[in-house]
Formats: sequence, C-alpha cells, structure tokens
Amino acid sequence: MDHCDAPSSHSPQKVRRRRVFYIPGYDPIHPRRYRELYRKEGATQAAISGYQIDLIGRQGPGTYGWQVTGRIDGTETEAEFDVLVWADIVRDSMKLNIAQTYLLMARTAWTYIAYGTLWRLMRLRKGPVIAALYPVGMLILQLILALLLGHILGYVAAFLAGQLALPGAAAIAYVLVFAATFIVLLGWFRKIDHRLYVYYLMHDYAYSARSKGANPPELEARIALFSDQIAEALCSDVDEVLVVGHSSGAHLAVSILADLLRAGRVPKDGPALAFLSLGQVVPMVSFLPDAHRLRRDLQDMSVQSRIAWVDVTAPGDGCAFALCDPVAVSGVAQDSGKNWPLVVSAAFSKTLSPARWKELRWRFFRLHFQYLCAFDQPGDYDYFQITAGPLTLADRYRDRRPSASRIETPVSKYTSMAP
Repeated sequence: MDHCDAPSSHSPQKVRRRRVFYIPGYDPIHPRRYRELYRKEGATQAAISGYQIDLIGRQGPGTYGWQVTGRIDGTETEAEFDVLVWADIVRDSMKLNIAQTYLLMARTAWTYIAYGTLWRLMRLRKGPVIAALYPVGMLILQLILALLLGHILGYVAAFLAGQLALPGAAAIAYVLVFAATFIVLLGWFRKIDHRLYVYYLMHDYAYSARSKGANPPELEARIALFSDQIAEALCSDVDEVLVVGHSSGAHLAVSILADLLRAGRVPKDGPALAFLSLGQVVPMVSFLPDAHRLRRDLQDMSVQSRIAWVDVTAPGDGCAFALCDPVAVSGVAQDSGKNWPLVVSAAFSKTLSPARWKELRWRFFRLHFQYLCAFDQPGDYDYFQITAGPLTLADRYRDRRPSASRIETPVSKYTSMAP
C-alpha cells in the first residue's frame, strides 16, 4: 500500500521510547556541536510551540550522543540519540596541502564535466550546482590574486633593487618577492577558510568524485559498523528506531538501511523503523558513473514496505536538491511498486517569519542546517516533535500528500545498478 493511501482510521500507537541515529553530512567537526544545537534550538522551539524538551548529555563507549525527554501533547517520550560519527574519515580526506588541493580541484571539475554530470545536475536545481562551483571559482580567484599581487610587489622590488646597479639584483629581487608573496597569500587564504568554506567544500565534492560515486573502502567499513549499531537497536525494547540523515549523511543512510533490509536484519516484530532525510544532496553522487551501489540502494529503499521514508528539503536551501525525489531523478524508480520517499517541503519562506527569513535568506550554509533548528512559524515539519514526540514518523505523515512542486523527472545519464 502506498504511504499516501493509508487508511485515515488508523489508530497511532504512542511512542514512549525511541532510539535516534543521526548521520551528519561531510563534517570534520566534533559531534558535540549537534548536541548543543539540539539543546539550544529544542528549547527555542518548545517555547514557541508550547511543549517541553529536556536534554541530558551522554558520552558512551564508541558512540557520542545524548538523552532527551519530551513532554508533548500530554505524553512523555524518552529518546536516546547517537551520532554515527565519520568525522575522522572527513578529516583524513582533507589532509592535503595547497598544491594538492588545486590538483584535486582540476580532477573533480573534470569528473563532473567530462561525464556530463554537471549539466544534468543543473537541470534539477541551480543552487547546489552553484554551491559546487563556488570553491572552484574561489580557488581560481585566489590563485589569480596571489599571482597578481606577487607580480606587482615583485616588480616594485625589482625596480628598487635595480637602483643598486648590481648584476642580476633586479631579477633576483623579483623572483624572491614574487614567490614569497604568492606563498604567503595562498597560505593566508587557507588560514581563513573557516570564514570562506572554500577548501572545505572543495574536499566535500571531491570525496565522492574521486571514486566516481563508488564508496571508498574506509566508508564501506564505517557503513557496516553503523548497520550493526542500528541492527542492535532494532532488537531492543523501544517503540521506534529513527534514522536521520542530513546532507551527505542522507545517502549513507540509504545504503545502511538497504543493507539491513537485504540481510534480513529488520525484525518483523521489532520496533517501527523510519528514515528521515534532510537537505539531501543524493544526485551529486548518484549521477556519477560508478555509483552502482547507491542506485541499487535507492531502488531497494523505494519499493520496500518496512521502513517509512520521509524526505524533507526546502527551496530556500541553496545547498540541497530541494523537492527532487532522489529515487526518481536518479532514474531508478520502477514503473510500479514505488512507495518511497514521501517528498515534503519545509517551506522556509512560510515557516520562518518575514523578519527571520530576511535575516537568514542569504546565509546559505546556516540555512542548510535549518532542518535541525527552530521555526518561529512552524508548519507540519518540526524536528523536535519528530525526534522527541509521541508519534512515529509513519503516523505523523500518514495523511500527508507529497509536495505538488516536487521534481520526479529522470535526469541521470547513468542508471546501472549493482547486482
């Protein structure tokens, strides 16, 4: 039965205990950031919406998480959060010097252009494509500025050295000052990248492009570990296991859950299992030629009936493929039998007040995390009610129709799947 056609007479079972597994995107930062974000934004949303959220930090062996008690709609729900950390893999992938980063830029740009992926991505949403081109343009601009300033200062140094009337002094002065200026300026740009996000984004897009969409061995090993952790939770005494994948974490979650299904590790009499994908960038990977595994996982997740999958994006998020059905646009949706995902808009321009929307509208990276934050005019998407409230994800969206403006046109050039 399609999720949109579920009978409205269904009586939802109250969730008293929930396990939440949060999978971040390509992020080198310590996961405590997500705990503090949940603490701050949860308190804000609770004050706006009239419920209560209490958070207690937790540091367990091998995992990082926290515990939440939600008192919503007259029901108390306990939720235990685990962040499925792959920040160490991210940090290792970013250990490149400036010259190596420029070579990586050239290789990544060639991959997306030569295989025709870039042009097809632009047919979906220009925002995330512009975000992908931003680090390329900025790295080229930084190189030009370093060359130009190096030449100007080198020329000045050569002129001054020429006044000494020493053989070769002008040429030596030019070369030394040019090289020093060039190196120092590029190094300075790298030092302030926490403000510009140029190197960070370049490494982000390059990580999948290096292997043309296939998962590197270290990522496959981490996916297997995450699968084991979720499988263990599915054998515990909770009412719902909720997997949340944000940004690049969304396509990792797709593969993790598809693996669990194929391995028969989703017990029929176990807790409800649900998947919430937020701000997904799946096409950046699934459109690459060797993403055979991801495309198979997307198709398997779309036709199964065991895991409710709700995909939430917003046109105001320029870093996500907003309202693009990740299965359909990747060209792997079956003609019949497709159940998931339910594509829903967070509608930032409506769920944020005009003043708040004006404040955040051009803060692109901040908006990419808005799904994890409070809304001052909340609609039917509320991250804190989903994760700490009394309804399962399936029940919360049981009667929700998919967003009318969603994009389902198959666009990917590559549709081959792993056997």
